[in-house]
Amino acid sequence: MKRTHYNGRLNENNVNEHVTLLGWVHKWRNLGSIMFVDLRDTTGIVQIMINTDKIEVPDIRNEYVIQVEGVVALKEAENTKLKTGKIEVIAEKINLINTASTTPMIIDDNTDALEDTRLKYRYLDLRRPCMQEILRTRAKIVRCVHEYLDSHDFIEVETPILCLSTPEGARDYLVPSRIHKGHFYALPQSPQIYKQLLMIGGLERYYQVARCFRDEDLRADRQPDFTQIDIETSFLDQEQFLTLMEGLIAKIMKDVKGIDIKLPLRRMEYDEAVNVYGSDKPDTRFGMHLQDVKELFKDSAFEAFKNAKSVKCIVVNGVADKTSRKVMDELNMQARKFSLKGVTVIKYLNSEFEGSFVKFLSEEEKEALKNKLDLKENDIIIIAASDNNTNVCFGLGAIRSAYAKELGLIKPETYDLLWVVHWPLFEYSEQEQRYVSNHHPFTRPCDEDLKYLDTDPSKVYAQAYDIVFNGYEAGGGSLRIYDGKVQKKIFEILGLTDEDIKNKFGFFINAFNYGTPPHGGMAFGLDRLTMILTGTNNIRDVIAFPKNLSAVCPMSNAPQPVDEQQLRDLHIEISKED
Repeated sequence: MKRTHYNGRLNENNVNEHVTLLGWVHKWRNLGSIMFVDLRDTTGIVQIMINTDKIEVPDIRNEYVIQVEGVVALKEAENTKLKTGKIEVIAEKINLINTASTTPMIIDDNTDALEDTRLKYRYLDLRRPCMQEILRTRAKIVRCVHEYLDSHDFIEVETPILCLSTPEGARDYLVPSRIHKGHFYALPQSPQIYKQLLMIGGLERYYQVARCFRDEDLRADRQPDFTQIDIETSFLDQEQFLTLMEGLIAKIMKDVKGIDIKLPLRRMEYDEAVNVYGSDKPDTRFGMHLQDVKELFKDSAFEAFKNAKSVKCIVVNGVADKTSRKVMDELNMQARKFSLKGVTVIKYLNSEFEGSFVKFLSEEEKEALKNKLDLKENDIIIIAASDNNTNVCFGLGAIRSAYAKELGLIKPETYDLLWVVHWPLFEYSEQEQRYVSNHHPFTRPCDEDLKYLDTDPSKVYAQAYDIVFNGYEAGGGSLRIYDGKVQKKIFEILGLTDEDIKNKFGFFINAFNYGTPPHGGMAFGLDRLTMILTGTNNIRDVIAFPKNLSAVCPMSNAPQPVDEQQLRDLHIEISKED
């Protein structure tokens, strides 16, 4: 089954050449004595013209695999929808290689299949040119990573897949040991501990395209098993490291998208991101900033605003006449996801305020709102209030993003990159009634905040950074703790006992006794980065064989029960109650 050329690479320079092609029948048209076949391979489609009076033609249907021998000729009329549209191949011989059943979906960029069908027949979905282009983009990103990091003296090192279960935020996927009864490995949530140990091991510059596993609830941009570009370095301060990583991003953007990005990227403080954009991953391609109106309502007749510690709002232009009771109910539902009781919506129509809340507004407050918010005809004000500023900001931030998409405020094919830096080291979990790490427990506190570890951990900020790309967290990291005493103190604040520390991190803490260098790193989400650069909003599109939102592979039906003997070998018994 030889081939001389790939279908999508033929052009007018190949006219009069004798070629042998292989591929799938994309579509066919029988016009009697003339038949046209669009032949598809991984590079694209070329039209085959067959004179059925001159050559023997086997039965041909969509997705049959065939071999074509023929001569390249110019077409009389160009097909502008194909990159090979100026030429066609005049067939001299057709060989049928394999037949195909009728497919349950259209094999084309514009398919008729729902996602469940696409995932069940993923091997067919992957034949679609758009899906192959996504995977090619993913491969280009990985190639850029290897080229750039190799050229900057990084060493690629593989770390274990079977490792110790350690608390890192999400649930671990556990793997029972057959040899050691009642003992379990865990699949790595990230190579975090190992890459720090590589720095202690003196490698100085490490990277890995690493598989990671987290047993957590899924959403459009999350999978239970995913891939990250994992990086760690020694003896660099934060600015040196960020500059090095910006070079990698610049190469990816240039090689993959042909775009030159301006360096250095902006640095935005975490507090500014949250208070102005309502997100720790701010999309700055549009305005609609959060505005603090607490001072305007300090003497309000509305007690909830007067007494709240945080009162903020956003102004949405040009939607007052479309803001119905149903829309306001939807906004309140969105707010409740962030532990807010709801939001207050005020319309500005005909130079007057409208809405049930208006009765609480004094004339002075109305005037102050108009001036501070620069209100225009047909605007709405959405106000949130709470004692928890983070909930107020994140609730309004989610509404801000939803309106930006609805109103088309984001120009397509625009790219917005920045670093969010100087994160709080901890956040307090009301559910668990304890402090938890904002990044992970190995993040280095800012030197000037070490004094607060014993008195008020909420005041401690971290030498941490996320790279934000079009409102997505495309990667994140930090400088790491390299002082064993500080690491132990962080564990204690997180509620780990000496026994917990010994059992979960004993080998790691012990390594700190042998000359640990200052070090830091980050991980880029390969799946999410590919998702952004290919313009899809669904992470399942950029993974060859993904799981659905129920963490199930519809193609193989994993996970499935296993044989009783397999369970006995692993010393596992399934509870009948479950």
